Amino acid sequence: MSIPNTIAGAARALRDGSVTAVDLLESVLERAHLTEAQLHAYLNIDRDGARAAAEAADADLAAGNDRGPLHGIPIALKDNMCTRGLETTAASQILAGYVPPYDATVVTSLREAGAVIVGKTNLDEFAMGSSTENSAYGPSFNPWDITRVPGGSSGGSAAAVAAGSAFGALGSDTGGSIRQPASLTGTVGVKPTYGTVSRYGLIAFASSLDQIGPITRTVEDAALLLQAIWGHDPKDATSYPGPYPDPAASLGAGVDGLRIGVVTELAGEGYEPAVESAVADMVAKLQEEGATVVEVSLPSFEIALSAYYLIAPAEASSNLARFDGVRYGLRVDGETTEEMMARTRGQGFGPEVIRRVLLGTYALSAGYYDAFYGQAQRVRAAIRADVARVFGEVDVLVSPTSPTVAFSAGARVDDPLAMYLSDICTIPSNLSGDPAMSVPIGLDEQGLPIGFQVMAPSLGEETMFRVAAEVERLAGFDARPEIPVVAG
Repeated sequence: MSIPNTIAGAARALRDGSVTAVDLLESVLERAHLTEAQLHAYLNIDRDGARAAAEAADADLAAGNDRGPLHGIPIALKDNMCTRGLETTAASQILAGYVPPYDATVVTSLREAGAVIVGKTNLDEFAMGSSTENSAYGPSFNPWDITRVPGGSSGGSAAAVAAGSAFGALGSDTGGSIRQPASLTGTVGVKPTYGTVSRYGLIAFASSLDQIGPITRTVEDAALLLQAIWGHDPKDATSYPGPYPDPAASLGAGVDGLRIGVVTELAGEGYEPAVESAVADMVAKLQEEGATVVEVSLPSFEIALSAYYLIAPAEASSNLARFDGVRYGLRVDGETTEEMMARTRGQGFGPEVIRRVLLGTYALSAGYYDAFYGQAQRVRAAIRADVARVFGEVDVLVSPTSPTVAFSAGARVDDPLAMYLSDICTIPSNLSGDPAMSVPIGLDEQGLPIGFQVMAPSLGEETMFRVAAEVERLAGFDARPEIPVVAG
């Protein structure tokens, strides 16, 4: 039996009767069995729950109850999305053993679409990181080279999709945590417009920046998964009330007549030559296909990283105050309530989380608020103004997704600045709230994937996907990693 390797292909095979939902699930479970000892993409595989869901999906389809293109498709979830009855830890010791009594809205949406939830994937603790090395339960590794990182913080989701142990996955993107791992693993990753995908049930890192989105093998698959999870949700006060674009409406329309801006600030020192060369080659191909290509300057992008690392830690400091050992999660006893809280947080949080909470608390403290947090918010306003100005001149912006390919595990653990620079291309879209996505365009001389980023104005997903689909077609990227398998 031939198992398709895309969501769209699997959906067609389910409907022509050549495979069943149980077949699809068993294929990803077998793949996980062969690769997890090397990759550690998952924290928890719900084999029994997934098999029950796959059997139910087959029964529904046989009865003519077709819920759409995700019906019967195995999907993985980043473990910062609440799942009723299934442990949700955000890769932190402070939430070890926590089983939510409810589903996140995106999980409810997937279940209603008939998707089969395979399990929960690894991440940097509370989504704070760019390599998935900050997980309290051990790092994940890159399917293309198991000595390298898969990116972060959604590295487990990206590794699972790249390895074939899920047909698609959900990640969360606060400063590039979907797009950067997608770039490093040769997958497609999408950060939608802020507010279009509900954050209800997402364990918060930085509430004004966090956004859930899909990681898949193709642009079409990403559109299918996005359509299933987005829409207005009254449970999320920041949820956009509509109307929503159709990301799949123009997938085959090409780029003739579109205006594409190449961001000059997202190149130069610190960018690997192979990355810059591959991106430049793709821009030239887009121009040959009829796009008008112009270089655009967004000066505020040069200080976006600095602003982000004040705003995000400040919001994290506030959000993570709820983890105090009183209501849920880890509790380390002390003689007083204050001592219990201090011990719980000291032992429950890892070093990177503590670093960011301390930085954020300092930035919000009396006497420093305006100089740090206030100034960072003014930079954010400048970025939004810069982006709005440029999107008056072009339809989309393009750049590398990551300045480098996947780096060696451990290479940046002791150098926070080098790690933070991994997100230099992706952070601006989080600060502006606009959509952006990464598409694989090839491999470097070491056989490591290179990602191409497409950015669009708010609610510009239709045009963004249109350009991304053409990038995918021109790149012709269909390589898959060869993972040394160790059954486990």
